[in-house]
Amino acid sequence: MIVWRDAVPGDGPKLAALFARCFTDTFGHLYHSRDLAMFLKGQGPYGWISQLANPAFAVRLGEVEGEPVAFAKLGPPALPVERRGRSAELRQLYVLSGHHGSGAGQLLMDWAIDTARGRGADELFLSVYVENHRALRFYRRQGFEPVGSYDFMVGNHRDEDVLMRLTL
Repeated sequence: MIVWRDAVPGDGPKLAALFARCFTDTFGHLYHSRDLAMFLKGQGPYGWISQLANPAFAVRLGEVEGEPVAFAKLGPPALPVERRGRSAELRQLYVLSGHHGSGAGQLLMDWAIDTARGRGADELFLSVYVENHRALRFYRRQGFEPVGSYDFMVGNHRDEDVLMRLTL
């Protein structure tokens, strides 16, 4: 059973490791090891600790027997999108593959939407890899609509992401 809680700065190392594992498991095969290592270095514990200490960010963490298995990070919008009002960005939503189909992704999405609304956002943005069909279907079921594309860099490798918006 997944136990949910709000992450705190002390969770930075756990979240950095969980992110690295989820990202590598899902996308690692797409990249040269140098590019992947460069990207993951930029997602290390100190960046997480800094964001977790910043009230502009909110992170929901799911654990099983004290081990992290899922998380979502909400923050101020940084994507190159045209905003229509107050906005938030779902920066990351990851669930370890062994917990896919458990409802964890939906719980995290519900948390992200509720939290964005609670912070006064009128719209929620995210980006998703154009070939991540499972995630694209999930976000469309939530009501997100494509609003453009974005170059997502993993080291020196450029991927195309779909920019998506949900009107809250």
